Amino acid sequence: MKINVKMLWDDDAAAWIATSDDVPGLVLESGSFDALIEKVRFAVPELLELNASAVSECLQ
Repeated sequence: MKINVKMLWDDDAAAWIATSDDVPGLVLESGSFDALIEKVRFAVPELLELNASAVSECLQ
């Protein structure tokens, strides 16, 4: 599975921001790019599982 994650530097917030059209609900920020990557690694599987559960509940 391929997932695209956008990581942008926000000058106003002085932080890296991660979002993804492929993972609903993914919005993370960190002052460190490396820390943001770690946050994304943990958050993506959790959000995919939560989103799958929500879809499953809607179909019942």
